[in-house]
Amino acid sequence: MTRSARPIPARHLRPPMGWNSWDCYGTTVTEDEVLANATFMHEHLLAHGWDTVVVDIQWYEPTARAHGYNPDAPLVLDDHGLQLPAPNRFPSAAGGAGFAPLADRVHQLGLRFGLHIMRGIPRRAVAARLPVAGTDFTADEIADTGSVCPWNSDNYGLNHDHPGAQAYYDSQVAQFAEWGVDFIKADDMLFPYHDREIAAYARAIARSGRDIELSLSPGTDVSVAHLDHLRENATMWRVCDDLWDRWEDVEAQFSRMARWAPWQGERGWADSDMLPLGHIGIRAERGEDRPSRLTHAEQISLLTLWFVSRSPLMMGGDLPTSSPETIDLLTNDEALEVLWHSRDNREVLREKDLVLWTAGDTDGRTRYAAVFSLADNPQRVDVPLGSIGARPDDCVRELWTHTDTPHDGHALHLDLPAHGAALYRLTP
Repeated sequence: MTRSARPIPARHLRPPMGWNSWDCYGTTVTEDEVLANATFMHEHLLAHGWDTVVVDIQWYEPTARAHGYNPDAPLVLDDHGLQLPAPNRFPSAAGGAGFAPLADRVHQLGLRFGLHIMRGIPRRAVAARLPVAGTDFTADEIADTGSVCPWNSDNYGLNHDHPGAQAYYDSQVAQFAEWGVDFIKADDMLFPYHDREIAAYARAIARSGRDIELSLSPGTDVSVAHLDHLRENATMWRVCDDLWDRWEDVEAQFSRMARWAPWQGERGWADSDMLPLGHIGIRAERGEDRPSRLTHAEQISLLTLWFVSRSPLMMGGDLPTSSPETIDLLTNDEALEVLWHSRDNREVLREKDLVLWTAGDTDGRTRYAAVFSLADNPQRVDVPLGSIGARPDDCVRELWTHTDTPHDGHALHLDLPAHGAALYRLTP
């Protein structure tokens, strides 16, 4: 059974989808590499919902390197302590142009442009007592020098009892808006949970006059107790620390996304982190230049979990040099329809190595089911139809292989590889 593709829903009705430079280039991505990925996305992925290109951390660090951060890094700042792209890596930013020329190139490709920023204010701005734009305050007056990121030494936090703290964020986001930024990944926000920093950043976005999505990171087991605050202030928020191409990282997401799936929707999206697929580690923070170490079956399981739990999708591999097989996974519209159109998504069974998820569809007829084996060896799995919400006369279609799956009216009988999964569409 086949059917014509349905229109992709409006952006606010589906999780964000894009590419992020972190998994392949760490702190070191260049303008040419960003444009190469944007061009590939325009040509091969845009028609499948992928529309955002994000420059990750330290785009303002001219001496950035793989495998970590430089202490006392010589960040490129303007006269008000605002970060500027390092012109040796982003030549079009020279002369104070910032990211405006690069964002314009990305927009010409029909895509959205995003960047990463750390919470707070650069320590170099504080040491130099640089003035805060539009105020009589200086950076040293608004910094909270006791609030520091445990893994990056670029910034201090801000003292939000001081009005200059909000003014600094307002000026930073105003500059981003002037450049044409559409998406901001604000880091060091969720662990611990910096509620005043988050609210201040969201306020700055609202004041900028530009429609900018806010993504919050990292989120080591961030609590659902923060749901209302997150929805009020952000588009998406991480629920874990950095996820890499290790099965144990993927398996840990099952319980997290089971907790968050009931709350996914247009009011905000719990983010299971980037997809460490394709060609990664080129100049990354972790590991060497490599294709993803996840097996093909593990990649199917990862994507199936992200789709059925409606996580945002941020591809971490370098698109132009990733394998055609990887690109095929990212452009499988039958599988992506689960991400776009499902509702009432939930884990319905976890028993030993077997995990089952179900979901409905916004059309009121179609249903979806995902079957996962967490076992370290291939398994024969018998799944009663009722346990995945299927009826005896349903047509059951496996969406990764584009095949209709025969059944006896009582159960599905599956052979799953180690750490494997199947994703089904159920129709009367």
